Amino acid sequence: MATGPEDSEHSPGAGSEAQFGPHRFSAGEGGGSDRLRGARLDAADLRGARLTDCDLTGVRIVDGWLVDVSVSGYLSDFRVNGVDVTGFVNGELDRRHPERVQLRQAETAEDARAMWDTIERLWDDAVVRADRLPAGALSERVDEEWSFEETLRHLVFITDAWASRTVLDEPMPYHPIGLPQSWYPAEEAAALGIDLAARPGYGEILSVRGDRMNVMRRIVDGLVDSDFERRCHRSPAPGYPDDAPSVIECIGVVMEEEIEHYRFALRDLAILETRTTGSGREPA
Repeated sequence: MATGPEDSEHSPGAGSEAQFGPHRFSAGEGGGSDRLRGARLDAADLRGARLTDCDLTGVRIVDGWLVDVSVSGYLSDFRVNGVDVTGFVNGELDRRHPERVQLRQAETAEDARAMWDTIERLWDDAVVRADRLPAGALSERVDEEWSFEETLRHLVFITDAWASRTVLDEPMPYHPIGLPQSWYPAEEAAALGIDLAARPGYGEILSVRGDRMNVMRRIVDGLVDSDFERRCHRSPAPGYPDDAPSVIECIGVVMEEEIEHYRFALRDLAILETRTTGSGREPA
């Protein structure tokens, strides 16, 4: 299934346009701050530094000390001490999360329905797991990433943008509690009727999230193979590339966002369980 960010023509670094998707953001030519483009840091103490939503294409770290380092994002030709570890990382992620393989192999309407079955099952399990935690834990951020509640709110926005607006051609489908990507301008979010300062309760979040998952269920249940190449004439939201994506591309973005954020949610739920119960159990 064509999913956008992981296809070569859409991948960060593949062109000069900004990229949007679950693998964060590639600024593209002229996007983001270029203050450090081409910077050279020699014998610099960068302990504890944090780089978020940064385009690191072509970066070279020579004779660095990489101890207790965490890297996440889109990888291509990622070399450590001369060894390209991209295949190993992707293979290990596929082993831990076979839904990634299922998504890549989906080619028909029936495959799309089966993929959504998997997504519904995975998130049902994640919500059951989250419900075992104290209520306050679900609004707690782990390592400055989105909380469980914020993750669900983001997926509300993704469905509104990439399913309701594009596939269903609804001009303003955005729910006020939806949460766009962190780079999305606050004034543009407000113009969509989204309240970035909103602090909805968990019950309301689950209700809206359930409604949006039903939207996707109705879309995939009604799909036939010939629908896939139909072009969608609305962009997901103002500020996104206006390139008339196909139905399959739009559905693929929603599904990839779902499985990537599911992976992030499991990672953080395991940490929250350790903090609140001391269980430290591994993600299911």
